[in-house]
Amino acid sequence: MKHINKKERSENEIPVNRVHGFSFFTVVVVAALGILITINQLFQLKAFGFMPISSGYYYCILATFLSISFLIYPARKKDAQKVMWYDWILFAICIVVNIYFALNAYNILTMGWEYKAPPLAVSLGMVLWGLALEGVRRVAGTALFVICLIFSFYPVFGQYLGGIFWSIPYTLLQTATFHSMGVESIIGIATRVVGNVLIGYILFGAAVVVSGGGKFFMDLAMSLMGRSRGGAAKVSIISSAFMASLSGSVVSNIVTTGTLTIPAMKRTGYHPRYAAAVEACASTGGTITPPIMGAAGFLVASFLNVPYYQVMIAASFPALLYFIVLFLQTDFHAAKEEIHGLADADIPNLKEVMKKGWFFIASIVLMIILLVVYRMTALAPFYTIGFLFLSTMFRKETRMTVKKLISFLYEGGAVVGQITAILAGVGLIIGSFSATGVANSFSRELVYFAGDNAFLLLFLGALTSFVLGIGMTVTACYVFLAVVLVPALVKIGFDPMASHLFVMFCGNLSYITPPVALGAISAAAISGSNPMSTAFLSMRLGAVLFIIPFLFVVHPALIFQGTGAEISLNIAQALIGAVLLSAGFEGWIFKIGRLLKIQQVALIVSALLFLYPSVILSVVGLMLSVATLIFARKNAYIKNNAVI
Repeated sequence: MKHINKKERSENEIPVNRVHGFSFFTVVVVAALGILITINQLFQLKAFGFMPISSGYYYCILATFLSISFLIYPARKKDAQKVMWYDWILFAICIVVNIYFALNAYNILTMGWEYKAPPLAVSLGMVLWGLALEGVRRVAGTALFVICLIFSFYPVFGQYLGGIFWSIPYTLLQTATFHSMGVESIIGIATRVVGNVLIGYILFGAAVVVSGGGKFFMDLAMSLMGRSRGGAAKVSIISSAFMASLSGSVVSNIVTTGTLTIPAMKRTGYHPRYAAAVEACASTGGTITPPIMGAAGFLVASFLNVPYYQVMIAASFPALLYFIVLFLQTDFHAAKEEIHGLADADIPNLKEVMKKGWFFIASIVLMIILLVVYRMTALAPFYTIGFLFLSTMFRKETRMTVKKLISFLYEGGAVVGQITAILAGVGLIIGSFSATGVANSFSRELVYFAGDNAFLLLFLGALTSFVLGIGMTVTACYVFLAVVLVPALVKIGFDPMASHLFVMFCGNLSYITPPVALGAISAAAISGSNPMSTAFLSMRLGAVLFIIPFLFVVHPALIFQGTGAEISLNIAQALIGAVLLSAGFEGWIFKIGRLLKIQQVALIVSALLFLYPSVILSVVGLMLSVATLIFARKNAYIKNNAVI
């Protein structure tokens, strides 16, 4: 995986060539210890009599996984190739401080240290505050660090602000004790999600990668779609949807699977810019696709206090709709440009592919069954990992060796350390909002500002999500807006699940939208195309991502909130709209062929009207699309006869 500097770094991009030798060994050992502590806590094994209370367990997570982030991520760019002496000092301090708090977790809870703690605890609380900020700076870059820094001090200076920004006064020491020992800040909801749920799913993604899942999903997609027109692009969409969903990272998926899919698309006739845009959009869609969807999906469940499978089910059709539009556009483009499939020699045999890697599909099915049927949100990934590792032992080429196990521990531990550092820093923002109560007043002002104009509030929310997504990871962006914006959306009457998913989906827009478009630029680097040109094309191919969040907020039936009749009608409308939108964007449609520019515009307008939550406008959109298609069909018939 190539190195990505801190300014550009997104979730799950891990620096390479920095950790080796003793530092590598340390990361593996500490990560293994953190995983064992997690398994002991979640399965309530009480190994050697060790079973801390919940807050003590969260401090143990910080002691293991936050600490290794100081070894993996450099403090400065020039330290990218070597772990420095001060990295080791921060690593050791992080362990000592969090072990102290873990050992005193019961005293913190019963003796009210959150409000009045001993001097030593207050001093170490200041240190933990600084460690959380330094961790998020190293992992997520300067932009998120500055945001976390400012908001973490908000309880101190908020008393000097006026209006909705005024807060009750806190001293510096009171703020430090609240952040470090309170249950709403560093060890608040964000860190609780890591410890209670997220670690297992991150480890499952790492297990799939080290056991050869990337190659399997690529081969599976090639055997299924490789021969069809534009088959290389369809392979990219299917394989990237699987792998990005499991890894939760857009850029990581692009720089791994994209190195295979983008050259294949170019060889079969796709323009380098188009090939890069397809890969960028497919990888972006993976982060909103069940069953895993990165960290944000689990945070949605925690904020709503619902089982994760409900979030997974709710997000399933919007994600499917996104990929349907992307898939149709590549198919229509291939038909228009006469791009054929891959050569038979490049396509693996489906039977052989399934014979060698059936257990990857079986493991995903098993996880879904455990989530939906048995509702084992926290334990499902661990059972699935056990099944996956056991299944790999039956074939020599997939067997889990010591080398693969060490790679699994390092990769899994590194990603957990990264997410822990991000969410510990974001926890400072949540803690400040909780302490001051400013989030509630801000939400009230948003509702007052929007008045009865629900669309204005949604537009402001989408715009804010996009802007924050430029400087934050999707997870951090979601957490911030889940506290500030979502309550306003719910107050104005929108469905709570739809409101949370709206923020989560919109947070992904910056990956394919200029000026940042990190996903598109990463793909352009592989394809050799112009970055900004690729970004604008990615925005067009992924345009439905700008529409879908508004659709399911206004039509909760699209996330399966409503009666059977409402759900069926809205899904049917969305599918028809998807076909019309794809045809309008690409200028080609089944049984007709190429479309005139005016016909493309008419189909795009009709699709938007058809999707809008109004019976009258939907009927108008349907009539316009039918008229356009009849006219296009007539023109195509006349043209063909004239040629003959």
